[in-house]
Amino acid sequence: MVALLFDTKAPFFALSCLKTLFLVINLCIFNGLTCTTSTPLRFNRKGAFKILQVADMHYADGKITPCLDVLPNQVKGCSDLNTTVFIQRMIKAEKPDLIVFTGDNIFGSDATDPAKSMDAAFAPAVMCNISWAAVLGNHDQESTLSREGVMQYIVNMEHTLSLLNPHDAGKIDGFGNYNLEVAGVNGSPFQNKSVLNLYFLDSGDYSTVPSISGYGWIKTSQQSWFLRTSRRLKKAYMNHPEPQKDSAPGLVYFHIPLPEYASFDTSNFTGVKQEGISSPSINSGFFTTMLEAGDIRAVFTGHDHKNDFCGKLMDINLCYAGGFGYHAYGKAGWARRARVVKINLRKIGKGGWGTVKSIQTWKRLDDSNLTTIDTRVLWSKSSTGTRRKKRIDGA
Repeated sequence: MVALLFDTKAPFFALSCLKTLFLVINLCIFNGLTCTTSTPLRFNRKGAFKILQVADMHYADGKITPCLDVLPNQVKGCSDLNTTVFIQRMIKAEKPDLIVFTGDNIFGSDATDPAKSMDAAFAPAVMCNISWAAVLGNHDQESTLSREGVMQYIVNMEHTLSLLNPHDAGKIDGFGNYNLEVAGVNGSPFQNKSVLNLYFLDSGDYSTVPSISGYGWIKTSQQSWFLRTSRRLKKAYMNHPEPQKDSAPGLVYFHIPLPEYASFDTSNFTGVKQEGISSPSINSGFFTTMLEAGDIRAVFTGHDHKNDFCGKLMDINLCYAGGFGYHAYGKAGWARRARVVKINLRKIGKGGWGTVKSIQTWKRLDDSNLTTIDTRVLWSKSSTGTRRKKRIDGA
């Protein structure tokens, strides 16, 4: 955190962004604005696509909501607004093509009006006209809106690509199960083809089965939808135009980590593990389902704020983002952080762009320099189309 964020020594852009932000929030709240964007996701002309993951904002009532687990000299004046400014700084520094909010976006039990809390929490993305997507955590519905009500409100917000659920899924558990396709560079042979697939799932809140305690899990109906969607996208990728030999790479976002996250120790991950893995008490088999699908290169979750590691298990990277929000528990002196994922295309011909060549990630700390740490290649593909066997950047 920037300790002097709100005094005269604070960065001018942060304070000016806040003034603009409050105007946007007021307009949304008092005029009831609800818009959607039809802009398709697409790789830019440099052959790149960048995703900013924001985990566990725990947004509540703005300026009057205090920070948790910060140093004594940071307590005064620290509130939800520090979370807002952190997002603004990340947008300015990274210029993401998509922001993904991976649950516990608001802390329901402290949010007097969950709609206003969501307006404020997501306002930086809305204000900057950036496409964004969200899934639910285990705390979003703990105010006056139901879990479905929270997701429905998100779906109607400006610039969001979030969906309540797939239209063709039939009966499916949870709210906020959907996929997004990212097309190739405009003007390239892949401009009308998804070369990167993003999956979003509701990992639930708490078990509803009396004999099973603890957190919720990704249910059979969701896994069936995921597998059908993956197979459909693979078929499309292997068909004309520009038919390919295998699936386009896929990334998965949800809130509660899978039991498989407990497979790692300091010898085989990048980052830190400072608390236990708060996964469901049962294993519903979603990791095996992803292996069966064959297209998933990485999974990104939140929930455990003091963990920010990435580890690879059976060719799937399992990654935490680390805690982002200032009204969320954390560790005093351990900076709030965000995860960035950059997907790069391979060059073809003279100035042309083809399919995905590599997927890399890093984290940014909310310090005075937005320090970049733990840069790592999650997946790469050689020019012949076969995966590299060598581990890269500590992977």
